[in-house]
Amino acid sequence: MFLNHNKTHTEKKAQHAKWYIIDAKDKTLGRLSSKIAYILKGKNSTIYTPNHNQLINIIIINSKFIHITGKKKEQIIYKRHSGRPGGLKQEKFNVLQNRLPNRIVEKAIKGMLPKNTLGKKLFTQLKIYSTDTHPHQAQKPVILH
Repeated sequence: MFLNHNKTHTEKKAQHAKWYIIDAKDKTLGRLSSKIAYILKGKNSTIYTPNHNQLINIIIINSKFIHITGKKKEQIIYKRHSGRPGGLKQEKFNVLQNRLPNRIVEKAIKGMLPKNTLGKKLFTQLKIYSTDTHPHQAQKPVILH
């Protein structure tokens, strides 16, 4: 009987969700976001498969204390549109950080995830809190530095 040794072996889906917690206090936005997207996709795992969800949940605390380098606080403009004529709203980094500090981290990480259904699912596994309190103590998250 002929055996085909050229088949690609893929690991089974992870059974148990892993929970990690990251403190964003005094961290740079882009460096932290790329690290989180890398872990969320499961690329640090030995059984990484691009089309599988590794069931990794990440909790980010102290998102209001994140900082960016250079003059970007005055230069970055966050835009959103209502879909109506003349419905473009623009906001600078400082204003958005005071109003909704989690939105800045969300937009940075979402832009680094895949633009498909897997990326949407991965984004739901990200929990962001502006202070150091969170309701996920029962999951026993592992602290990442």
